[in-house]
Amino acid sequence: MKQALIRILELARKEFLALLRDKKSRTVLIVPPLIQLFVFSYAATFDLNHISYAVWNEDTGIYSRQLLARFSGSPNFRLVARVTHREEVAPLIDNRKVLLVLHLRNDFSRSILMGSPARVQALLDGRQSNTAMILLGYVQSIVSGFNDEIAVTRSVTPPIASIDLRAWYNPNLKSRWFIVPGIVGLLTLLISLLVTALSVAREREEGTFDQLMVTPLTPFQILMGKILPGFVIGIGEATLIILAATLLFHVPLRGPLDALYLGLFLFILSGLGVGLMISALVSTQQQGLLGAFLFLVPAIILSGFATPIANMPPVIQDLTLLDPLRYFLVVLRQIFLRGAGITLLWPEYLALLLIGVASLLIAGAFFKKRLG
Repeated sequence: MKQALIRILELARKEFLALLRDKKSRTVLIVPPLIQLFVFSYAATFDLNHISYAVWNEDTGIYSRQLLARFSGSPNFRLVARVTHREEVAPLIDNRKVLLVLHLRNDFSRSILMGSPARVQALLDGRQSNTAMILLGYVQSIVSGFNDEIAVTRSVTPPIASIDLRAWYNPNLKSRWFIVPGIVGLLTLLISLLVTALSVAREREEGTFDQLMVTPLTPFQILMGKILPGFVIGIGEATLIILAATLLFHVPLRGPLDALYLGLFLFILSGLGVGLMISALVSTQQQGLLGAFLFLVPAIILSGFATPIANMPPVIQDLTLLDPLRYFLVVLRQIFLRGAGITLLWPEYLALLLIGVASLLIAGAFFKKRLG
């Protein structure tokens, strides 16, 4: 056991030296992630196509029904729940079942009849800030149309109904608070993929792979030796990006570090497994690079980083279940913005663990086939 551990550590040391000795490798690992961090943080934008919402209507009058009918009749909104008590609101937003909860108090219709302003409370999920801002515009547009209609029929001066806005977890709806945590996951996946996808291919191009085969190292030990540098580099790069997110972009990190780094460990495990699968299948570094980006682009699209998963066709939604970035984005945004701990995130941890173990087993099978 001790001898096997020494062999794995020596192979990992060789991998580190190969990466650090090559100027191009050092540049690829450090410069592009930092450039992408700045570019995405300042330039990324999103569109909203689908809104799930809940209604908490304490008013039985006609005007509350008329206003809510405008929301239910809009093609941009989908009613998923009706709330009767305050305690039902938080779980709907916390568990991402709805993006919006509309609350009309019991004096809404009476206030309009008396000529006083009636208030509509809109509770938004601020973790998706760009979505929340677009959603607020939709709500304001519908309420404005309602005001205009009442103003004509009752010959009163608007505003008849005013909006009382509360954005949970991101009170000022800063888009950077939504984008930057996602970039942590995106760049971590990029680094872990590149480190391992190019590893074996580099050995083959340099002619050292055959030499590696005649050493006492077993395929499992070779895999472990290839994985360890990826873990160290991935954790280091992720830590650098997290520091930039909190210190430079002032994104709040409300959750515990143990929950964050547990998710990071499992996510890097998944990325390294996929990278090793690619590395075992290709023969050159160019093929490895293309294979990494062939996986990376769909992984980003299917993760919910750019478009809500709920807007995708059902078949595509099922396909996103195989994407580790999907689960890690949930972990990041829950920890950064909501302050979630390990107990709330165990479904995502379990999914990342299963993907990581499965990808490593498949990579091991590919290696044995190539060696055989």
